Amino acid sequence: MRIKLIRVVLLLSLVLVKVSLARSQNHDQTMNHTHTNHLIKENSPYLLQHAHNPVNWYPWGAEALAKAKNENKPILVSIGYAACHWCHVMERESFENEEVARLMNEFFVCIKVDREERPDIDQIYMDALQMMTGSGGWPLNCFAMPGGKPFFGGTYFPADNWMNVLKGIQNAWINKQDKVKKVADQLAGGIRENEIIAVKEEVSRFAAADLEKAFRQWKSEFDTREGGNNWAPKFPLPNSLQFLLRYYYFTKNQPALNHVTLTLDKMAMGGIYDQVGGGFARYSVDAIWKVPHFEKMLYDNGQLVSLYAEAYQLTKIPEYKQVIQQTLEFTDRELSLPEGGFYSSLDADSEGVEGKFYVWEKSEVDQLLGGQSELFCEYYGITDRANWEEGNILMIQTDKKALADKYEISVKKLDEVLEKGRRALLERRKDRIRPGLDDKSLTSWNALMLKGYVDAYKALGDEKYLNRAIKNAEFIQKYLWKGKAHLHRNYKDGNSKINGFLDDYSFTIEAFTALYQATFNEKWLLKANDLLGHVILHFSDEQSGMFFYTSDEDPDLIARKMELLDNVIPSSNSSIAKSLFLVGNYLGNSRYVERSAQMLANVKPRLEKAISYHSNWGQLYFWLANPLIEIVVAGEDAIVQKRKIEELFLPNVLISGSKTESSLPLLQNRYVNGQTTFYLCKNHTCKRPVTKVGDLLKQLEAENSY
Repeated sequence: MRIKLIRVVLLLSLVLVKVSLARSQNHDQTMNHTHTNHLIKENSPYLLQHAHNPVNWYPWGAEALAKAKNENKPILVSIGYAACHWCHVMERESFENEEVARLMNEFFVCIKVDREERPDIDQIYMDALQMMTGSGGWPLNCFAMPGGKPFFGGTYFPADNWMNVLKGIQNAWINKQDKVKKVADQLAGGIRENEIIAVKEEVSRFAAADLEKAFRQWKSEFDTREGGNNWAPKFPLPNSLQFLLRYYYFTKNQPALNHVTLTLDKMAMGGIYDQVGGGFARYSVDAIWKVPHFEKMLYDNGQLVSLYAEAYQLTKIPEYKQVIQQTLEFTDRELSLPEGGFYSSLDADSEGVEGKFYVWEKSEVDQLLGGQSELFCEYYGITDRANWEEGNILMIQTDKKALADKYEISVKKLDEVLEKGRRALLERRKDRIRPGLDDKSLTSWNALMLKGYVDAYKALGDEKYLNRAIKNAEFIQKYLWKGKAHLHRNYKDGNSKINGFLDDYSFTIEAFTALYQATFNEKWLLKANDLLGHVILHFSDEQSGMFFYTSDEDPDLIARKMELLDNVIPSSNSSIAKSLFLVGNYLGNSRYVERSAQMLANVKPRLEKAISYHSNWGQLYFWLANPLIEIVVAGEDAIVQKRKIEELFLPNVLISGSKTESSLPLLQNRYVNGQTTFYLCKNHTCKRPVTKVGDLLKQLEAENSY
């Protein structure tokens, strides 16, 4: 399909140039606001960045689409996001250029899309680009018919190449419109075919042993020296590593755990982790986690907190606790709204230079730290020559014990010196010009960070993390929840105007369920169930049992997409399948559990071929392959006593409880006035209730001794 499309595209006589992603020369341009376009009324920081371009940009909507049809002009859909470095470069080189803008305005109806606000649109045009070229990325620039069907696309183009592309497209539109239409029809058909999934009439059994072949295949891609996969760039893939934690737990496969700890160790030591201020960048451009693409995304950091929390529960490695604490300090300090929500991201650039905010000259560190600078610089690899083109990226270079011995101090004293140095550099960094902040809030990303705070609380027992999670859940209720169970996608400056997509619902359901587990406050579980009911009503594909990404309340696009693959963020279908299973078990709703199993059965053939792209499905697989252990804690001391349970890594345990009588199916008739009682059940059979948590843990150990 892709080869045929490329052959047809070549007939369009376009000048196609492969563009190296080497750094473009940065230069300053003063925005004189001579121009103002239709983006000026938008809330998205990314769209507002383009509101004074000479390009006559429109937001996606009826006005722009009608204009294209009325004037019979092709559409240029240009998609990016606020923290995207190469989006900024293309804006400076092309979209602020009067000559380039004249061509764009004359030949096309130009539409700007924030991919984070409108992932539904991004999915369609990214699919088209990948079908045409085999790859994708942002900025994404796609040319489409007036009705929205794409026919040609690319990513970043330097200004001269971009002008040639514009002229070539216009020439094809005038002289070869029949061939353009043929490409568009083929692409649209291919995009729709991507959503076809075979429905399994019978739900087969699930067994952990069936994943062994898929794991061995995936294992061949492990970087056994630096962690992660054996190629660059390297992305943190939290969900994949969470799957491997579970694979180890259920199979006792030591290489799986070794790969997780190696990867977490290397990331925490690397430049991808902000050694001064905490928090992770989006990815590393190299294979050793050294040079990050410096943008910091809320969704990465929320998921990575959850991952490090689970790894700490299992291994009790102290550095993981430090990563959790520092990353949440960063989140509180730099990504938190006063209302209780979280901002979306920090830009990679400051002063037009990528990474400038984060790197250091040795002379500056020497001046700040004085006599302790030598030790600090040796630990973090800071040199006079610098280890990167813009300065020194801090990266742990030596073992603490070896360095402490060299300087004849204790490890405790070394930690004190390093902490004092980090604080000094963080304080000095306040004087620098900060990277741009994308100050919109997205429901799905907030939910990922909410769950991160809950998981940190479970692992570390710090009440401030639970309180911050509750504050965020209340923010979602107040600002993003409309009606009984209708979520909006976005919030900024008091406005929420985009309907929620499936991931907004699925991640919020997961976060609220986790919040119930941490607090035993049943309102969060009931709210999760309300949202689940809305999803079933408005997102269902009744034929397959899967769920569309967009609601039936939304305007139609050229295809209604269905997320199946787990990537940097888990797919919304795997997320909602997990929630159906959990909420179904909590509320005794067998239909939820059956639908969850049907969804997993549908994707099982794909999962067994490529588990790394179905790792969140793999977590559900383990739940269905191994009977859940239900633990109930009932009594006045329930909240305190459960702490001794949840500080352990127990991925096969469903914990519930109450300080009073409860009508939840798992809790009925289990409250005894004046005492705290523990119940452990499996396969609808319960062991003898006990009143000491130690006795419960002995029962649990016996159940897990397989």
